[in-house]
Amino acid sequence: MPAESASQPTAPPARQGFFSRLKASLSRSGGSLARDLRQLLRGRQIDESLMEELETRLLSADVGVEATSTILDQLRHRVARHELTDGSALMTALRSQLVELLKPAQQALQIDHGKRPFVILVVGVNGSGKTTSIGKLARRLTDDGQKVLLAAGDTFRAAAVEQLQVWAQRSGSMLLSQHDGADPGAVIFDAMQSAQARGVDVLLADTAGRLHSQSHLMEELKKVKRVIQRVMPDAPHEVLLVLDANQGQNALAQAEQFHAALGVTGLVITKLDGTARGGIVVAITRRLGLPIRFIGVGEQAEDFEVFSADSFAAALVGEDGAQGESA
Repeated sequence: MPAESASQPTAPPARQGFFSRLKASLSRSGGSLARDLRQLLRGRQIDESLMEELETRLLSADVGVEATSTILDQLRHRVARHELTDGSALMTALRSQLVELLKPAQQALQIDHGKRPFVILVVGVNGSGKTTSIGKLARRLTDDGQKVLLAAGDTFRAAAVEQLQVWAQRSGSMLLSQHDGADPGAVIFDAMQSAQARGVDVLLADTAGRLHSQSHLMEELKKVKRVIQRVMPDAPHEVLLVLDANQGQNALAQAEQFHAALGVTGLVITKLDGTARGGIVVAITRRLGLPIRFIGVGEQAEDFEVFSADSFAAALVGEDGAQGESA
């Protein structure tokens, strides 16, 4: 029998688990917090000079003044009690403080099957990754056996409907759209009625991206919400705000304005693969206390995962995950 050829095709390398991709993403930038912490704590004694430098690193990573003050107060208290004596202990304590701050945001999206359709209104500024996040969420929901309808309420951005159509095909979802420039409220009104008629489980309503400072466009979003409530008075059941982590402190301002206008019930933090500002997740949690439903580290459907305070804190400071890999 002839020897097996040495040029047999080999299987492609296994894709990293989500935690590994998150950790690599947050460490990739030259200004990453994990790299700064390693350099700062290497061979250093814990003294006030070190604590001041740690404060600077946290602020530079957009952890925010409020969260940084809370973290430093707790760490200084433990140093004074001689509970922390070296860099390794300080790093472990820092991670614990981050987890404590982030835990309130660890609230997964729950679909209430008593509400049919369960309506999710998705909002955000231009370029935040809103439509892509809708597609990824649709894929997750259909994989769970949900019947999903996408409403193409972004009728102004060129190719928005086409982008949503691609995601509908990938996820096995239905799509309702109208012509370019159509009234967004009319599109979503039709989608609500269609979802009820078709027995849809979840309606994901896209909206045009807008700056949080554009008051007339924010008023348009309020109108869309009122239109939804004309069909289903207790809807939308989730107002999901998509934030680009690259925006840093501006993302916090966006969250405050959208929350004031619409009553945001959950967040999606995107583009964590391209930022040194992962600390903004901590700042937003400390200021607003809103649930973080999902985080994203790339363009693929699998680059989208339920938020875990433990895993995020570990990735942010460059340590191993507390709960191992998540697929």
